[in-house]
Amino acid sequence: MEGRTLTLNREMKEDYAYNEAIKTLRTNIQFCGSNIRLVMFTSAMPDEGKSDVSFSLAQSLAQIGKKTLMLDADIRKSILAARYQLREEVSGLSQYLSGQRGMEDIIYGTNIGNLDVVFAGPYSPNPAELLEEELFGELLKYAREHYEYVIIDTPPMANLIDGAIVARHCDGAVMVIESEAISYRLEQRVKEQLERSGCRILGAVLSRVDLSSGSYYGKYGRYGRYGKYGKYGKYGRYGYRKYEGYGKYGGGNGESGRQKTTSKAEKEDREEAVTSRPSVSTEELGREASELEKGLIRNQALTSQSSGEGRTGQPEEEAPSDQAVEEEQGL
Repeated sequence: MEGRTLTLNREMKEDYAYNEAIKTLRTNIQFCGSNIRLVMFTSAMPDEGKSDVSFSLAQSLAQIGKKTLMLDADIRKSILAARYQLREEVSGLSQYLSGQRGMEDIIYGTNIGNLDVVFAGPYSPNPAELLEEELFGELLKYAREHYEYVIIDTPPMANLIDGAIVARHCDGAVMVIESEAISYRLEQRVKEQLERSGCRILGAVLSRVDLSSGSYYGKYGRYGRYGKYGKYGKYGRYGYRKYEGYGKYGGGNGESGRQKTTSKAEKEDREEAVTSRPSVSTEELGREASELEKGLIRNQALTSQSSGEGRTGQPEEEAPSDQAVEEEQGL
């Protein structure tokens, strides 16, 4: 039923990490089940990136051959038409819900294969009442019959009820949360509002994550923290005696881990030395002492005997006494 074909002048971001994240999101949506076809994206506050994420997902689904409809239901503050630099005036959802346009007038084909778009249309002062109209349900019924996936961009839900009204018609909802910008309590309010509407929460997308401080593998670099496997110490009797090199996380790691491991190894050495010492009785100790004494006496005798022998092994001649010398001179 799509009418005119529009040219969207904004392609997917030339960002490898971003594109891979969108592909992961696409795969996770498909794994949610074949009955999950109408998926709404919402956030707690404006400008958290939900419109960008939802359109990128719709485009990614279209690229793998899934006939997809991107529906902009943020009637209060739509940025889709301005972001994609449309050069012509288009009709949108608010005009259809107010009876000014027919369904065939608001569905546009695009220069992206398998992707059609419904824009939000002009601002309306009563968007919640328009979304309550039966015409909105008829539009989603038609979309369910003619498209494999319908991605719906809804207004923020922290202070607006529009998203909860849309959620009643959807198979699942995805919460887009800006990194380090939204409080946990505020997101809990959005979650509770979705649960009250009866819509299944498929999960959350963390947007605008700062990767400049380090990529997914940044903490490991090129595995340089482990050096050349030299921090594991030498092979001792018990294998690796020093477990080092894992930082300051305790549990055998870091300085405290080395102290604990060393003390344990020393304790094991002492226990082994004690347990390996044989038990000796008193009689055996006395016998060993007597044998040791006999050995010492025998060694002393051999020493004294060897001291009276010359180099040839014969006894040395005794030197003549003084009396014998005098007698010999008198002669």
